[in-house]
Amino acid sequence: MSNDKESRWQFWIDVGGTFTDCLACSPDEHVARYKVLSSAVTKGQLRSFSSPDSFVDSSRTSDPPIFWNGYRWRLLDRQGQTIAESHVAAFDHRAGVFRLAAPVESELLRSSDNGWVYELDTDEGAPLLAIRRALQLPLCEPIPPVVVRLGTTRGTNALLTRRGARTAFVTTRGFGDVLRIGYQNRPRLFELKIRKPSPLYEAVAEINERTAADGAVLQPLDEEQARSELLRLRQAGIESLAICLLNSYQNPGHEERLEQLAGELGFAEISRSSRVAPLRKIVSRGDTTVVDAYLTPVLRTYVARLRESLGHGSSLHLLTSAGGLVEAERFHGKDSVLSGPAGGVVGFSRVAERCGFSRAIGFDMGGTSTDVSRYDGRFDLEYETEKAGVRVVAPMMAIETVAAGGGSICGFDGVKLFVGPDSAGADPGPACYGRGGPLTVTDMNVFLGRVRPEHFPFALDVRAIETQLSELAETIAESTGLRYQLADLADGLLRIANANMATAIRSISIAKGYDPRDYVLVAFGGAAPQHAVAVARELGIGRVLNHPDAGVLSALGIGLADVVRHRASGIYQPLTAEPRQRRPGLTRSDDLEIVFSRLAAEATDEVLAEGVPRDRILVSRSLDLRYHKTDSPLHIFEPDDGDWRTAFEREHERQYGYTFSNRSLEVVAARVAVHGRADSKAALPDALTVSRAGAHPHKPSEFVTAHFAGREHQTALVERTRLEIGEVVRGPAIIVEQLSTTVVEPDWQGEVLPGGELLLTPLSKSAESSDARRRAAIASSRERVCDEATEQADPIQLEIFNNHFAAIAEQMGITLRNTATSVNVKERLDYSCAIFDASGDLVVNAPHIPVHLGAMSETVRRIIADNPEMRPGDTFITNDPYRGGSHLPDVTVVTPVHDATTGQLVFFTASRAHHAEIGGITPGSMPPQSRSLAEEGVLIRNFRLFAAGDPRWQELRTLLSSGPYPSRSVEDNLSDIAAQVAANRQGVRDLLRLVDHYSLAVVMAYMRHIQVAAEQKMRAALTRLGVGEYSFSDALDDGSPIQVRITISPPPVENSGLSRVPQATIDFTGTGNVLPGNLNAN
Repeated sequence: MSNDKESRWQFWIDVGGTFTDCLACSPDEHVARYKVLSSAVTKGQLRSFSSPDSFVDSSRTSDPPIFWNGYRWRLLDRQGQTIAESHVAAFDHRAGVFRLAAPVESELLRSSDNGWVYELDTDEGAPLLAIRRALQLPLCEPIPPVVVRLGTTRGTNALLTRRGARTAFVTTRGFGDVLRIGYQNRPRLFELKIRKPSPLYEAVAEINERTAADGAVLQPLDEEQARSELLRLRQAGIESLAICLLNSYQNPGHEERLEQLAGELGFAEISRSSRVAPLRKIVSRGDTTVVDAYLTPVLRTYVARLRESLGHGSSLHLLTSAGGLVEAERFHGKDSVLSGPAGGVVGFSRVAERCGFSRAIGFDMGGTSTDVSRYDGRFDLEYETEKAGVRVVAPMMAIETVAAGGGSICGFDGVKLFVGPDSAGADPGPACYGRGGPLTVTDMNVFLGRVRPEHFPFALDVRAIETQLSELAETIAESTGLRYQLADLADGLLRIANANMATAIRSISIAKGYDPRDYVLVAFGGAAPQHAVAVARELGIGRVLNHPDAGVLSALGIGLADVVRHRASGIYQPLTAEPRQRRPGLTRSDDLEIVFSRLAAEATDEVLAEGVPRDRILVSRSLDLRYHKTDSPLHIFEPDDGDWRTAFEREHERQYGYTFSNRSLEVVAARVAVHGRADSKAALPDALTVSRAGAHPHKPSEFVTAHFAGREHQTALVERTRLEIGEVVRGPAIIVEQLSTTVVEPDWQGEVLPGGELLLTPLSKSAESSDARRRAAIASSRERVCDEATEQADPIQLEIFNNHFAAIAEQMGITLRNTATSVNVKERLDYSCAIFDASGDLVVNAPHIPVHLGAMSETVRRIIADNPEMRPGDTFITNDPYRGGSHLPDVTVVTPVHDATTGQLVFFTASRAHHAEIGGITPGSMPPQSRSLAEEGVLIRNFRLFAAGDPRWQELRTLLSSGPYPSRSVEDNLSDIAAQVAANRQGVRDLLRLVDHYSLAVVMAYMRHIQVAAEQKMRAALTRLGVGEYSFSDALDDGSPIQVRITISPPPVENSGLSRVPQATIDFTGTGNVLPGNLNAN
């Protein structure tokens, strides 16, 4: 940035949902930190009225002179209701006296008490309040020219609350409902009451025009009809247009002309898909364009208000979801969704680098959720994702969110304990707030002594925690017969929360082929330092970094972010052996090198226009590559040797465990990112070499009692401000500071680095290696559960293992979707993945297709019966409807898992996917007039695809090509089956990793416990229904009746204990006979 900008105050501001964090950097490089409410309201406690028009708040004596003059003032009662309001006429900071513009009613003066709270606010907003606080400027004084860098949740909030601009969707005639139809997938398959998501747009205009897939104009734009439709929208009060025509990514001409026509009719807000997301797929491109049109006007209004208050000469940049700064006027809705969280990713990455760590995992734990992300020398970006139920095609940080925060509610569902996903929120808040709130994670930390009430900003009600925890323990004892000590129960609930957060970290590391043990865990946010060591131990991570600005790290990251421009161009052509040369079938203008150069030139010009010197510009080039006919590309940065294929296959092998050496690659898109490297003021020290040299122990002067792993420990209580560089705090210790608490668990230590950071590491020297850390983590986990894998399940471990198994099944589904060829799999999500025990009984399934999941156990059991001598490395395929299948297109792949030591068969992974083609008398393999299985397609009764690890692809190809009606797309079948095999292998790897962590005996025991728990919950549901008879009748199209009757009977009198529950009998008497067609029960 220019020297002129460097001579001004700089403000790095993160506007969050509740608080706004601000780092104020003075021209002499002093950094001050401010935290205000994002509502821009300043709260205070009323002490007394000195007269009808004045009151005193002695806590305001340190505020600047006349600072509050002109602010709105409201007086609230104990319930938060406004009972008086006025403006501040004068503020005397010397005594904290406020004089109001109008006197307060005499009745209020007589009934005043110290329970009243007052509020002060203006229309300027939280960023400007923070700036005025830093500069000590009252409202009557203008803000001088300053440099502001801002991350905001304004766009996210508008999206979540559906308070964007009035938007219309403008598209090709006949496609007005394309976004409502979407990909036909339902986000919540198990809900009986289906709720379709409401679209962001309120009106649709279908335009007479048509462009072919190659960009040729099939039907010219009907400008008269288009003008009429746009005028109709204008007269209806539409504020913003989302223009998305079919195939406009190939030829944007019609969209550009529509934009011109709309501008002539007075539309000021127009988002055009060929500019917003110039890539294939009208659904995701259309959704992105609608999001942009819906949010951009909201952001423009917000920016305009900021500009007006900042005045002439100020610089205003906003942070995009991809972690780059853009000028405020170039900030668009599609780039705003993760504006604030992206600052946290930049922040933890930069502080890790300054401490000598090139690989880092960010761990941001707040009140309601935890965000985790990964940095590996480059930011981990996603280019198509779903946020708030809407698909967005735009670069954004890959951030995984799990519903586990300080406010996550802890409880018992009758079988197992749970933590989250519901949160107590700020009101009523946790039980310890004393407002009748539920038990939360925060309460567990307070009860165990890890969060100290004496260092909390307000008084905590510890007795409320103990009362509710005792009630919970009693409820568990009544249901299970297990009676917990309260400390053990609280510790168990924390273990569940920590396991959930560790699972989220695995999903961004292990699931993508990265070992978290190679990373430093950077804890930030209010609650993360309390849990960081426990989460690190769970993952085998041996280094945890806690920065002094962990509480405002997102704001710090915003200040340290680069100015960035991203450009992309759809290619959709084969990758040739010589990627730097022009490819066959493409014109010279479409050559990859020319495309890269054009994109780089466009982006570089924009970065230069913002005053970034050319010598600070860095250009990175990348391709989105995928195997031909698959859907999900991999993002590959340009390799040094120019060998794109090798780089792609290396990444594909790492993520999915296999490659296709004989399959061609397709270039989906070329991407360029141009970075104007940050030249911010030095809020961080130079890069450090982490060393123990010169470290010396800290001598704590105060000790408190805290519980760790079910045991009571005398724990050092240390104020962070008293720690000096080089001091080492041995655990157990609690390090308190203004904005957070850091817990150093037993056998860990924290060293103060030269920048004031805390580096937490295991005490044992042998734990320095990742293998040693892994062994220590395994030993710790096994010690906890060795006595619990008995005939009776521990409700704590039951929840932890249930979440482990569920996460494995869900990751199997992600692998299948990302590597499949069939549209049914990759877009309609017509697939299912599950885990089964050695007998073929279901243990856990991902939330996939219910009809699959109910029948897959039968399929696995039939495979077991047909193959009594299964060997390690075997994999089987079937689609037989008489053996647990539903219809022939549903192909099931079953993989047995054996114990590596004994060779014992221990469990199975299985996946079922609907193939788009499997043969039959009509294409699509679902012929409505079929009379036999042969007419539906190829029957695969029991086929061994892998025999002790050796593949039999050619034999399967022959089978799929055989019969009276063979498959019409054999290669696609093989590709989808390969994706299913990859999904199963992903499950196998994850299960064996779990066995390695806990032992085979424990894992198998909890598989049984989960099955028993499922039965208990089912019987509990029957109990709630009540004894009686429930019936339902329906009919097929030809009138054939379907009749079902469920009779819930009371238990036999002689039964006792848990068996005294109702039983259900399902009777299909009255259902029609077997039909000659294809709709029959198996």
